[in-house]
Amino acid sequence: MLYIVPTPIGNLEDMTYRGVQVLKSVDKICCEDTRTSQVLLDHYGIETPRMAYHKFNEEKVQGKILDLLREGRDLAVISDAGMPGIQDPGRRLIQAAIREGLDYTILPGPSAMVTAFIGAGLEEEGFLYYGFLPEKQGKRKKVLEDLKTCPYPLIFYEAPHRIYKTLEDMEEVLGKRRVHLGRELTKKFEEYIHMNLGEDLESQVKDKGEFVLIVEGGNQEEKPVDIRKELEDRIRQGMKKSQAVKDVAQSFQIQKNQVYKESLKL
Repeated sequence: MLYIVPTPIGNLEDMTYRGVQVLKSVDKICCEDTRTSQVLLDHYGIETPRMAYHKFNEEKVQGKILDLLREGRDLAVISDAGMPGIQDPGRRLIQAAIREGLDYTILPGPSAMVTAFIGAGLEEEGFLYYGFLPEKQGKRKKVLEDLKTCPYPLIFYEAPHRIYKTLEDMEEVLGKRRVHLGRELTKKFEEYIHMNLGEDLESQVKDKGEFVLIVEGGNQEEKPVDIRKELEDRIRQGMKKSQAVKDVAQSFQIQKNQVYKESLKL
């Protein structure tokens, strides 16, 4: 049996009783980082042999894991924190187990995105989970542009060194929406922050710890902006083309380069 076992996202006491029992009983534990997992395993007195299984050796090690399962061994997969298969190794292994007809089971447990979504106190029942946005600003803005009209709250993960830039890009692309941040969830310095995009960031948000961001969804009733028409109207009123481009971009929270490309067609 292949066991997918979630681990605490911060507080070690959030490990489930079943999870501990499984990790003690299997033949081997596949860890995202054996050094990180050592802290958790030592805390619960788990001495099961372990092996490294992460995104950099996933293809190489996967065959060995499948061979052990075929031999009738029981294996567990854990990530550094949270549920394997969500932003962490595990998904490809589950896909391989399905193809091979091998038995697997998923243990329920800690999840940062669900914890943060509940902590945001929103009215909506549904949400769209994206995960980590691209590191490069251009690609990041492109993803946000694609998600702009989604009517559901958007959930992202973000690292501390990019949090300010990401929030600034969100405000530029999505406008002044409501955003809820969960920082260092379940840990000593856990914090929930509720603010509007565009507000003073540094006075409210410390760039330390891991973040979950929940951004208000778009308005389904909003009609797409006819950029060319808006430009033509402004130019007709006497604006220079460069002024019109700037005004349309600011008025409708559209990326300036997108408006500029339309202006070239006039």
